[in-house]
Amino acid sequence: MGELSGQSLEEFLAAVAEDTPAPGGGTSSAMTTALAAALVEMSARLARRGSDDGDGPVERASELRAEALRLAQEELTSYAPVLEAETAADRTTALDAASEPPAQIAETAAAVAELGIEVAGSTSPAVRGDALTGVVLAEAAASAAARLVATNITSGPVFDRARDAAERAANARKSATS
Repeated sequence: MGELSGQSLEEFLAAVAEDTPAPGGGTSSAMTTALAAALVEMSARLARRGSDDGDGPVERASELRAEALRLAQEELTSYAPVLEAETAADRTTALDAASEPPAQIAETAAAVAELGIEVAGSTSPAVRGDALTGVVLAEAAASAAARLVATNITSGPVFDRARDAAERAANARKSATS
């Protein structure tokens, strides 16, 4: 699988559906995070129309979208060393390394969810639904990415970061419905 940035949505979905290990859950979680960030970014742009508020949320959402796309690309190859490991020790080392990108995806998704709540609070009811859709998608992506980490490893700082990120995203989503 080559560069994701040059693929159409249909090509990406077809690649996910193939009988290959990548793109898989990690890349899909990162792409979902990017989509969530794009919705939050759009909502932030619409919220600032006619106001003197700065571009802070717009810029932050754009940065998070770019980071999610970078992680999606990284995820394409992060699990290959696990599949190529010849010894149990090599597999353990490879699983530890392969857990870092999905942990970062979970953290990025949590940041998107939290930003989405901030943006939803400052936009019109007509746009609020888009920001909140971004929150829900980001929470799902964080949860999925954290689940991938938990599949690979059962403890340690990377595991804790992913779990904490999933909790942050879930709390953001819960605040959207309260």
